[in-house]
Amino acid sequence: MDNVKFAIGSKENPLSPYSPNEALMPRIGYTVLSIIMGVVSTAGIILNVTVIVATLRHRKLRQPLNYALVNLAVADLGAALTGGLMTVVTNGMGYFSLGRIGCVIEGFAVAFFGIAALCTVAVIAVERFFVVCKPLGSFMFRTNHAVAGVAFSWVWSLIWNTPPLFGWGSYQLEGVKTSCAPNWYSRDPWNISYILCYFLLCFAIPFSIIVISYSQLLWALRQVARLHMSEGGTTARVEVKVARMVIVMVLAFLLTWLPYAAFALAVITFHDLHISPIISTVPMYLAKSSTIFNPIIYIFMNKQFRDCAVPFLLCGRNPWASDSEGIEAETTISTVSKSPKVSPA
Repeated sequence: MDNVKFAIGSKENPLSPYSPNEALMPRIGYTVLSIIMGVVSTAGIILNVTVIVATLRHRKLRQPLNYALVNLAVADLGAALTGGLMTVVTNGMGYFSLGRIGCVIEGFAVAFFGIAALCTVAVIAVERFFVVCKPLGSFMFRTNHAVAGVAFSWVWSLIWNTPPLFGWGSYQLEGVKTSCAPNWYSRDPWNISYILCYFLLCFAIPFSIIVISYSQLLWALRQVARLHMSEGGTTARVEVKVARMVIVMVLAFLLTWLPYAAFALAVITFHDLHISPIISTVPMYLAKSSTIFNPIIYIFMNKQFRDCAVPFLLCGRNPWASDSEGIEAETTISTVSKSPKVSPA
């Protein structure tokens, strides 16, 4: 479907998708979306800045295993600034006011930071898999490994978000026409080939890596628990704690990214499929909400980060300071890695 066909124009310029238009959604709807994105973006900025500042202030956090966590905060901060705040403004105005060039810039920036964050989540899963399962024998996770993982997330994102700038694919308005993304709607074979590659390499593969890595990690922890039953159930409690954290991670990933990926794939696969612009906006907002979920799950479920970040957020107070229950999940990963080798099948 040509972009002009699904862009309802205004009286001033009936063919321009970059003009005020209340036919897609009532004005109050844009205001509500602006408020929602304002809350999400503000919370995302505060949480991710907290992670970055806490890391800069506390030397003990600047460990190789934490590099990917901080990189995730940087990517989420970029997504919140370029995608979240800009969407607050455009929804507040009721249309995308930045024109065609602004659409391309916003679409590229949001996709670039978003895919970098997505790849970082996969890198975190792989790092934890190698640290716990040691598939290469006496594997020692070092600074160069952490830096390589961080660099890979940015390079991979850059490689697959640059082609639309040079004609393979494009960035277009999506949903209620107040934000931009890769063009899921065009039936042009050249564009379809890009979208299919994009879906496979920037979503399907990272998701598969996450599921496989965490499945193997849980299997390894299960084996370690069986080997240490004589420790009075401590390892079993640790396994439950890590399992709970892993399940939350995967569910959050599915909640924030699967609807958006499924929507994009459905639009590009089924040519006659018609999805209301308002409904198609929901997956986009869920994906952008990952800027909140990521720091909460990956950082604030880590006792070491939490003890440094919470006082910064609460002006020196830490309600969890006296919490001495069990061994934290992140501590467990380093503890289990020192246990007898358990190689996944």
